[in-house]
Amino acid sequence: MREPSKNVADILVQMGRPDHKEGRHVNMPIELGSTNVFDTLEAFETARDARYVSGTMYYGRYGNAATFKLEETLATLENADAVTLTSSGVASITLTLMAFVTPGAHLLVADHVYGNTRAFCEGVLTRMGVSIEYFDPMIGADITKLIRETTCAIMFEAPGSGTFEVPDIPAIAKAARAAGIPTILDSTWATPIFCQPITLGVDIIVASMSKYLSGHSDCMMGMIASTHIYAETIRKTVMAVGDKTGGQEVFLALRGLRTLKMRMEYFDKAGREMARWLARQPQVKTVLHPALETCPGHENWLRDFNGASGLFSVVFHSCHDDQIRQFVDSLHHFGIGVSWGGYESLVLPVVPQRSAGTWAEDGQLVRFNIGLEDLDSLKADLSAALPFLNTASE
Repeated sequence: MREPSKNVADILVQMGRPDHKEGRHVNMPIELGSTNVFDTLEAFETARDARYVSGTMYYGRYGNAATFKLEETLATLENADAVTLTSSGVASITLTLMAFVTPGAHLLVADHVYGNTRAFCEGVLTRMGVSIEYFDPMIGADITKLIRETTCAIMFEAPGSGTFEVPDIPAIAKAARAAGIPTILDSTWATPIFCQPITLGVDIIVASMSKYLSGHSDCMMGMIASTHIYAETIRKTVMAVGDKTGGQEVFLALRGLRTLKMRMEYFDKAGREMARWLARQPQVKTVLHPALETCPGHENWLRDFNGASGLFSVVFHSCHDDQIRQFVDSLHHFGIGVSWGGYESLVLPVVPQRSAGTWAEDGQLVRFNIGLEDLDSLKADLSAALPFLNTASE
């Protein structure tokens, strides 16, 4: 069989498949198992000593043929040296941070991070004696001014959770590397289809595979992709904690990857159309979509990304909370949920948390996930609900 093409579409179809043999299945089976057995003590000891190396069959918690196939595929997509799977997107974040923090360490965290990232930093890491410093996500190269001798890592997102600022990824990564500090970037929004942060200088990528990567809102999983410098430290931390990805989740993730490129291309087109349509509505103050000039960091997005997902936020003109509730509750094609990246459209009011500064907008922030429904149906649904917000624009 020929080597897989480096074309992304070919990688998604050709990699992560059963080994080549006549009469093979096209998909990896669901692999279930805890104990691996060996015929000789020498073989067991060899596997034990190599248990942190992806591809080593030692014990079920360390992986199996299906998980290794998925890790290899994701590493290729991300241009990473290694990938370690986790049980959730949150686990990928928390376990990566745990791999680098020590008591007395200083951790730099972008002020626009995912709420659970902030909760872990403040609820767990501070109890471990870690000093958390939040920074303006648009700080760029000036991040150098915040780096201390005790700084252990820089954690940020592109774009930011809920508010969608796009930071200067290469500038932050360059400053961190000059100081010998790893950068950790949550890249769930873009997926490797639209951005490959390691090629921009980032050391470690974390992502929720529950979102676009699996794509059907039925898989709970996370991943950590990294350069070889940090791969062993990360994998040993994940294994030491005992985090484990289930066999069914691995199966669903591999299956979901097959359509990732075509799904992301659709979400890019649909998300932009819906964002532009909403921007024209009188109830809307501004739209925070990285592909629109109204979004902070739009110029960074133009330079570092080659597409956008279907997730963005809208700032509505100031109104009462009960008006927002009526607007959200009256929608029929938009479900209310905290996740995103599946085939269904979602809506959720958002209250940004800020420590390094304040949220400047005085309107109500609502996040939208555009799914695979007919766009005219979504526009009609929104058109019927928007009048609940009319008093805000009068």
